[in-house]
Amino acid sequence: MTDEKTDKRILQSEFKPAAWLRHRHLQTIFPSLPWAWRKRTPLRREILELPDGDMTAIDWLEAGDSLPSTAPLLVVLHGLEGSAESSYARMMMETALERGWRPCVLHFRDCGDYRNRLPRRYHAGETGDIRYFLRTLHEQGQTGPILAVGYSLGGNILLKYLGESGRDSRLAAAGAVCVPLDLYKCAEALNTGFSKIYQHYILKRMKISVQRKFDRHTAAFDWNRAMAAENFAVFDDAVTAPLHGFDGMNDYYDKCSSAQFLKGIAQPTLIVNALDDPFMTPGVIPHQDRLSDQVSLEVSVTGGHVGFIEGGTPWRPKYYLPRRILDFLTSQL
Repeated sequence: MTDEKTDKRILQSEFKPAAWLRHRHLQTIFPSLPWAWRKRTPLRREILELPDGDMTAIDWLEAGDSLPSTAPLLVVLHGLEGSAESSYARMMMETALERGWRPCVLHFRDCGDYRNRLPRRYHAGETGDIRYFLRTLHEQGQTGPILAVGYSLGGNILLKYLGESGRDSRLAAAGAVCVPLDLYKCAEALNTGFSKIYQHYILKRMKISVQRKFDRHTAAFDWNRAMAAENFAVFDDAVTAPLHGFDGMNDYYDKCSSAQFLKGIAQPTLIVNALDDPFMTPGVIPHQDRLSDQVSLEVSVTGGHVGFIEGGTPWRPKYYLPRRILDFLTSQL
């Protein structure tokens, strides 16, 4: 990691964990608890018809519908097997609304409480849907700035989209949190030590999602190998890659790890990653030479995976990320 005095693109985070929640696994697990974020503002569901005949869902905060089209619009991209009901997505949307922004969550295909049509789901490099959605927003009359924030896998997709689009991106600025910049290193980290608990939990959810959509007779992949997969590398090789046109796990990870796209980003972008993130290793942090001049990479010693609880009490926690990300995005408007 480079000192911020020598290169402003890599910054040391000011985040300090709450005294009652210092451990990285506690920081990671706490936001998923029922009382971690209790506010549940009503949502409005919109179906987005995609160019390939498939569909996905967008959830808007109803309270933002009265805001004009000139108001800033925030698109939230959730993480692996997440949705608009994920606590991090909710707190970001509701904090954005408090600032007078129109927030929404763009679901990845087959995520949340809806089902897509085609025999496919989503993956870490699927940038076509956000590209199409942003174009649709312009066509529907959004004249205010459009911004985006992505969490974990959603952050990887967002950074890849920005790098691919360069100056043609329709986003004014972006933020990405706890991004698996190197999919190889993240798969290895989640197959090590206590992190295997997270891997087991998420893989179980992914298999349930796959079973809901396919069976051994309709699956366009090795069903037995998929159901027997005990780590992400095997699951991605057995399911994610063949389902989405990749020649195996290596081809998928090679083409979709977002670190290789950071140099092409032309919009102001803040990435916030923690060195103690149990979903990855410090090795995912790229060298400053891989960042474009528009990218700021904030590195925190602590924070866990999409945790970053900085204070309050266990019953009324205070979160760092919504304020930090929205302050950055606001500064770019």
